[in-house]
Amino acid sequence: MGENATGVKSFKIDHRRLRPGLYSDTKAYSGRCITTIDMRLVQPNSDDNPPLSTAAMHTIEHLGANYLRSNKEWEKAIIYFGPMGCRTGFYAVLDGPHPSVEQRTRHLFLAMAKHIVEWPEDKPIPGATEEECGNYRDHDIQGAKAAMQKWLEVFDMEKEPNYYPFSYPE
Repeated sequence: MGENATGVKSFKIDHRRLRPGLYSDTKAYSGRCITTIDMRLVQPNSDDNPPLSTAAMHTIEHLGANYLRSNKEWEKAIIYFGPMGCRTGFYAVLDGPHPSVEQRTRHLFLAMAKHIVEWPEDKPIPGATEEECGNYRDHDIQGAKAAMQKWLEVFDMEKEPNYYPFSYPE
């Protein structure tokens, strides 16, 4: 990979080979173990699957972060959930080692995606008022739901029973 791709694992992988899915990277920082989950919704640099709109990403960020931080089993492990600048997915940063091959980690993100898909379109998006959000007008619930539904189809066990990408492609 490029000369400038230093310590960020996702910068060292060939993005032409990435598919939608979940990838993880666990590292120790100052004696503390942190896991980064790469929730890739769109294949990077694909003419057939363009990046998500900022409005859909913004809505997924609000609904996803609210879901993860409100989950009683996971709330203490969730440090951050937010969008990738390239608009192809999200990063979740978790406290401690959480290998994404664990059933429970995978199920957390599948449940979050289903939560977004099932969000009633007439229900307010958490934190999306002028007082709570720096760009409260820029939301797209339909786009968010469509993106998450498409991502959930990646994990359709009938179509691809062995597809669970939890390691970056070599």
